[in-house]
Amino acid sequence: MIEDDASIGEDLGEDPLALDRQVCFALSVASRLVIGVYRPLLEPLGLTHPQYLVMLALWERSPRSVKDLGAALLLDSATLSPLLKRLESAGYLSRRRAATDERLLTLELTPAGSALRQEALKIPHAVVDRLGVEVADLQELHGALTRIIEAARQVPARRP
Repeated sequence: MIEDDASIGEDLGEDPLALDRQVCFALSVASRLVIGVYRPLLEPLGLTHPQYLVMLALWERSPRSVKDLGAALLLDSATLSPLLKRLESAGYLSRRRAATDERLLTLELTPAGSALRQEALKIPHAVVDRLGVEVADLQELHGALTRIIEAARQVPARRP
């Protein structure tokens, strides 16, 4: 059951349902537009934005298990699996079963995947340039979003 405005205890303004006041709307639009800034930068690398996120995680640590990667990216294996297959087909990573536990699938960067990191180093700088936003503002936004992500992860999954 949704609580009424009086029980929330926060002033949500005159119209709490105004589209331009919705956090979900601002996040959705910002996400779509910022990912659009990345798209032409990732294209020469042969990567989509979700594949770029996988590569970022693997550049931080390789080898790593699919389960660990999913936890780092907050993605389930059904979402990760097609991304990993495409990255393997592109020659950027290898997938193999662990010798000690065949249920464990391990991912490891190939030499081509490791080398791609050097080209990708240009991307963060190019994104900052294209956005025209101060790095300090982006760092502040990142901190706020990280807190929101953590708060949202703590909300119990309930059905209405």
